[in-house]
Amino acid sequence: MSAATQPLRILFAGSGAFGVPVLKALIEQKHELVHIYSQPDRPAGRGRKLSPTPISALALAHQLPLTCTDNINTQTLPPADVLIVIAFGQKITPLTADHARLGAINLHASLLPKYRGAAPVNWAMINGETITGNSIIRMAQRMDSGAVLKQSQLAIGETETAGELHDRLAGDGVLLMQQVLAELAHGCAIETPQDEALASLAPKLSRQSAGIDWAQPAGQISCQIRGMYPWPGCRVRLIDRQQNERGRITLVRAIAAAHQDKTGSAGSINQDGLVRCGAGSLLRLLEVQPEGKRPMLLAEYQRGHPWEAGMKLEPIG
Repeated sequence: MSAATQPLRILFAGSGAFGVPVLKALIEQKHELVHIYSQPDRPAGRGRKLSPTPISALALAHQLPLTCTDNINTQTLPPADVLIVIAFGQKITPLTADHARLGAINLHASLLPKYRGAAPVNWAMINGETITGNSIIRMAQRMDSGAVLKQSQLAIGETETAGELHDRLAGDGVLLMQQVLAELAHGCAIETPQDEALASLAPKLSRQSAGIDWAQPAGQISCQIRGMYPWPGCRVRLIDRQQNERGRITLVRAIAAAHQDKTGSAGSINQDGLVRCGAGSLLRLLEVQPEGKRPMLLAEYQRGHPWEAGMKLEPIG
């Protein structure tokens, strides 16, 4: 945060990694982090060992006051100037939102009112958007519907994945939060109501939403693949001409080819190693992740695995 911004007494509520860059910046710029709230530790990894959220881990590393709770509204909040909420995963009641002197604000990874909900980064990419951004809004009782305090814009890369865009937006949120905190501290923040007629939803993703329909256009499938990585991931089986499974991979990065091929079935590999899609469109896979291994360029994968004309990619539900 800017040195010109007077230190504020801040309550911070967050769980996911999206809020980590902002919390780090608040620590570095000497704001008084009165208390941190996060979700309870959850089982993670193969051993299902209880693990702290990314926000809890950062708070513990800096010995900040921390409460892990499944309902912040049951907590007695200490006095503060502002409550910052980022990727927290809990509904905030009006009493909690109004507790701090300057109220509660939320950083959301979309250009609201578009893409309200749990997965705005993914759905912007899945839907083929070329521009997205961050919004800092007032907390409201309807999901992500509060007045907008400030927004930023970022271009979405042609081969960028949702994971990469998530991290860029998380970093971008630092400057935006700096600006809003300065305006709140000096009493000059402007609040703009959202246009409800432009609102759209970005619901939570699932394994089922990652299934590929190869009859769709290649450009649309490319957006789906990139928008679903790293989670839930578009997973496929590689099937040879004898209908034998030759491997399982998660598709990471792809682009639509400029030319067409209407000679084979959707989901099959043609003589150039491209995947046939709807209406003769072709998909060029750039990067894949074999099951249990790291992501790799398709060319690297092909050196150790058959990738021949007539083979097919079959979605795994």
